[in-house]
Amino acid sequence: MDVKKSLFDNLQTFFGFNNFKGDQEPIITNVLERKNTFVIMPTGGGKSICYQLPALMSEGTAIVISPLIALMKNQVDQLRAFGGSDSIAHFLNSSLNKSEITQVKSDLLNGKTKLLYVAPESLSKADNVEFLKLIKISFVAVDEAHCISEWGHDFRPEYRKIRQVIAGLGSDIPIIALTATATPKVQLDIIKNLQMGDATLFKSSFNRPNLFYEIRPKRDVIKEIIRYIKQNTGKSGIIYCLSRKKVEEVAEALNLNGIKALPYHAGLEPKVRADTQDKFLMEDVEVIVATIAFGMGIDKPDVRFVIHHDIPKSMEGYYQETGRAGRDGGEGVCIAFYAQKDIDKLAKFMKDKPVSEREIGTQILKEVIDYAESGVCRRKQILHYFGENFNEAGCNGMCDNCRRAKTYFDAEEHLKSLLELIKRTGEKFDDTHILNIIMGMETAQTIAYEHRKLPEFGLGKIEGENLWKSLARQALLNNFVVKDIDNYGLLSLSKAGHDFIDNPYALKFILREPIESDTSDDDDDAKQGADVLDTQLLQLLKDLRKKIAKQKNVPPFVVFQDPSLEEMCTHYPVSMEELKQISGVGNGKAMKFGAPFIELIKKYVADNDIERPVDLIIKTQANKSQLKVSIIQNVDRQIGLDDIARAKGITYDDILKEIEAIVNSGTKLNLNYFVDEVLDDDRQDEVFDYFRSAENDSIDAALKDLGETDYTREEIQLMRIKFMSELGN
Repeated sequence: MDVKKSLFDNLQTFFGFNNFKGDQEPIITNVLERKNTFVIMPTGGGKSICYQLPALMSEGTAIVISPLIALMKNQVDQLRAFGGSDSIAHFLNSSLNKSEITQVKSDLLNGKTKLLYVAPESLSKADNVEFLKLIKISFVAVDEAHCISEWGHDFRPEYRKIRQVIAGLGSDIPIIALTATATPKVQLDIIKNLQMGDATLFKSSFNRPNLFYEIRPKRDVIKEIIRYIKQNTGKSGIIYCLSRKKVEEVAEALNLNGIKALPYHAGLEPKVRADTQDKFLMEDVEVIVATIAFGMGIDKPDVRFVIHHDIPKSMEGYYQETGRAGRDGGEGVCIAFYAQKDIDKLAKFMKDKPVSEREIGTQILKEVIDYAESGVCRRKQILHYFGENFNEAGCNGMCDNCRRAKTYFDAEEHLKSLLELIKRTGEKFDDTHILNIIMGMETAQTIAYEHRKLPEFGLGKIEGENLWKSLARQALLNNFVVKDIDNYGLLSLSKAGHDFIDNPYALKFILREPIESDTSDDDDDAKQGADVLDTQLLQLLKDLRKKIAKQKNVPPFVVFQDPSLEEMCTHYPVSMEELKQISGVGNGKAMKFGAPFIELIKKYVADNDIERPVDLIIKTQANKSQLKVSIIQNVDRQIGLDDIARAKGITYDDILKEIEAIVNSGTKLNLNYFVDEVLDDDRQDEVFDYFRSAENDSIDAALKDLGETDYTREEIQLMRIKFMSELGN
């Protein structure tokens, strides 16, 4: 009873909590009894208290092994705040200077430090091992223990040396291993590697009932993200991207659209990362854009959304990253964008890896594809992956699949055929091969094993691949079939599967709907054609343009070109800032012609009660902007356009296009130095007079009127640029 009272007193004193969550109390008791302990608890379940509290209550110092410098700093800061002393917790890693390391070692030798956080790389350094032999170690906590397993989503070879190092520090040091994402295979790896066969296992449910899971097709992804964030103003969120380049691009796009966001990836200086983390915790920024590979390690309880710009590499990664939302039990929305081309990219990365690693990676990626493409309850799929059965009724509509209307099909006959085929082929093949047989696909495997002769070959051609993929997925989720991920994903029948062949019964499965994402190369460009054009507003804008053109004595296309007017009819800009974000407008044009257009649109929106899109996409990316700035500087220096093109590694045609875009957006460029070399004054005047009276700025029409034998296309284009620059800007 005294121990129990002491536990609750310390919980209240140090952390300010009145009660333990879930299994925290028995876990802490187990650690205090110096027994090996294995904790599998979902993100947000309160793992850290499981080693922090017993460390504070034990004699000596607990060594906490953690892979993330960010996580160490975060936890040390919290413990110092709770304990009221900087000496109570320290970290030892590459971010410290010599004098800081001396201070840490002094506090440890004087017995002031209860928790020492180390990275596995620092732990195995010979001088650190020798030093740690001088202090009393209460126990070792291995956080993020899934890093031990190459089947985990974040395998770190250094983690496999931990047991060896601990053995060198003392023979009777107890271990507590903790992870938020361990499949049965990974659990066995952890126990075996840390030699913890005698450990008490504490496994909590992986269900996070407050999280809403959604997969969206990857179309206009930046636009979608901005729209979502602007509809949820004031809420904190994390956006994950696969590459550092994409992290920088997305963060820039958010900031250009008035959303406070910062990038976070391994390529940034440690100080920048630490500052970024602090700004997020202090709510100076709303959104962090981070690489999946690096991981955040930020213990922020009120993250309200986690968005995956790119589909993650593994279900473990997806679960852990989405788990950073709603850790306080409040709202947590998890949106992932899915596109086949992202999967192709990930598969391409794996081609260069050793065969065994490639096989593992392929199986892990396949689980993500099945999850994304399935029409079944997302929660049921996640929990099944971690070895937990779940009745989808308990989802309570907290995933997109449970909210949408479903199409069912009678599965009895099809399921029996599928199970019989798996049995007939000796339970030695994966689902891809089994489905190839059913769809009648002549592959190297179906030919080599003579599976074209089986009665099931081509059986599924009439219903189509979609139905059979849905069937195979649900046969697995409903435990008729078992997948051996450890062994190339081979399928075998469970007892329920054998029973179904002998005694089939009526059942219905869900037919999945294929995800159709954008197939273009640049998924971030807004597709104007996809937006519905407001033809009524377009006519009003054209009439206004004509009126202004008449007043200024210029052709209408000099004011704004048609694509710009069309974009105004889908985005309804009502301020100068918004108008500048319309393609082909820019600062100069907005200031010169914009005011009456804004007034007209504002009145039109009010009169017709139009709900405006909340976002306007910034289409110029950083690298394109740099090219434009460089071109403007070179033109100012009066460098020949062909010389600029050569220096930039682009064609003369491309340089004309770039300059035209700059001028059309409202920037005035003096190209006389170059035009005068190409065309004499009379010919310049002739083209200038033509455009002054022309109905449109078509080069083809100009060539027809002026004579194709007298002028080249490039000459007309050059004069059109000069004309637009002098009259329009």
